[in-house]
Amino acid sequence: MAESVQPPLLPSEPREEALPKLSMAEYTIYNSMADGMNAYHNRFRQTWTTLHNACANNKRPANLSLPQFLSLGLEFCHHLHIHHTIEEEHIFPVLATKMPAFREELELLTQHKQIHKGLDVFQKYLAYCKTGRSELRMEEMKELMDAFGKVLWQHLDDEVEQLGAENMRKYWSIQEMRGMPM
Repeated sequence: MAESVQPPLLPSEPREEALPKLSMAEYTIYNSMADGMNAYHNRFRQTWTTLHNACANNKRPANLSLPQFLSLGLEFCHHLHIHHTIEEEHIFPVLATKMPAFREELELLTQHKQIHKGLDVFQKYLAYCKTGRSELRMEEMKELMDAFGKVLWQHLDDEVEQLGAENMRKYWSIQEMRGMPM
């Protein structure tokens, strides 16, 4: 019986052998980026849900005036744009040195582009409403949100999953994790 010869692993390919169980301290270090990213993402999820529920119910939250509601939407757009800019300029390049999922041609950055295609239209609509160039129509706002919502929510989950302890330990040492830009 002939033995199959495996090609050598490229630097970006994770080890597939079973890794030892992590101590709580090791898990905390390896999971630190996922925890931090999830905190940011939960804020996006919360704001999205507030905006989307208002559209679905055709009624903005009782505690928000129309200008406040529009500002909440514009702040969501602005914060998401800044968040993705920081990721793309400071975090993803470091991760991409060893992790294929963070390379420009692959899924996470492709998701950013898909999100921003819809986000830019949404932001423009809200700005028009805020300046009086358009009248806010909840049904239209919901349609604009739905155009990029599925990929946004998938992206928020995918990113945190990639940064989780069990995945990070395949690519990085404890010492390298301590030096991560997040």
